[in-house]
Amino acid sequence: MTDETTVRLGFFLGIFLVMGVWEQVAARRPLTVSKGGRWLNNVGIIVLDSVLVKLAFPVAAMGVAAAAAGSGWGLFNVFAVPRVPAVILSLLLLDMVIYLQHLMFHAVPTLWRLHMVHHADLDIDVTTALRFHPIEILLSMCIKMTVVAALGAPVIAVLIFEVVLNGTAMFNHGNVRLPEALDRILRLLVVTPDMHRVHHSVIIRETNSNFGFSFPWWDRFFGTYRAQPVAGHDGMTIGLSQYRKPDQVRLDKLLLLPFVGNPGHYSLSSIGRDPLAILPRR
Repeated sequence: MTDETTVRLGFFLGIFLVMGVWEQVAARRPLTVSKGGRWLNNVGIIVLDSVLVKLAFPVAAMGVAAAAAGSGWGLFNVFAVPRVPAVILSLLLLDMVIYLQHLMFHAVPTLWRLHMVHHADLDIDVTTALRFHPIEILLSMCIKMTVVAALGAPVIAVLIFEVVLNGTAMFNHGNVRLPEALDRILRLLVVTPDMHRVHHSVIIRETNSNFGFSFPWWDRFFGTYRAQPVAGHDGMTIGLSQYRKPDQVRLDKLLLLPFVGNPGHYSLSSIGRDPLAILPRR
């Protein structure tokens, strides 16, 4: 096992365990469906994603960063940007790209079909953070690796970014409660659970807000920030309007969802429309 894999796996397991225990002792919302069934679906798709990524990208983003450094590819290598500024800029720019990518997966109908697998979860917790359709994961990896190569991001910056992105995603999807005063301070620096939970509302104007994963600044800068859900965190409904039954979002059906499912009108191009309406045939 490489040092990179050891570091990433160690942080993943540690944060996953902490969030799982935290959800158990201080849940923000009561669950609406069986946790066992949901976790079976979510963990199943996470394992499948991990296997496919390993098969498709043996070197992944870290390998691309190392190759770029060795060959002098990318912006920061061509202009010999000092190490510390290159690391900081890499972290900021990579996170902004993830924000824009997330926005794109809501705006483009074909990509939304893939992304609605993430949103169709009937509750939200630490496992939701990693529940994505395999095709979306593969596309995301291609985008990430392309940006790493274009920037010439330092290897250490990519490692830090991967750990931070993975860790903050599990944190901000957590079904956990933070004191309101602490949440107000934290969300100036990092996307908090109460901030991101708004994004998983069935209400379309809330679904199309708070796209950030790690840093909260892009939502404020680009005008997609929404402080709280209209119904409050205890009253809001999680998921998609057209998928309200556990049987509709089993693992086998999740994998087929982008191809045969009803996308509703959640894309940015249809903002304000009835999310239950079926898209017109062309």
